[in-house]
Amino acid sequence: MSQLSLCIDDDTLSKIETASKISKTTISKWVLERLKESLVNNWPENYGSLFGAVDVDTITIEKHKIYSECSR
Repeated sequence: MSQLSLCIDDDTLSKIETASKISKTTISKWVLERLKESLVNNWPENYGSLFGAVDVDTITIEKHKIYSECSR
């Protein structure tokens, strides 16, 4: 397995250390799992092919008056 060196500020490192202790795992394993989770493709297959599929000129936008307690 490859190794990676990172520069991390003290506050972030402290949070990582705490999280890994809570998870009862090493820092390396904890960080690896977080990286894997962040790299998972959450978009449906062929999502990118939808870019430009809608003709913007055919879209109409209706304006609605929004009432809030702050504006009263």
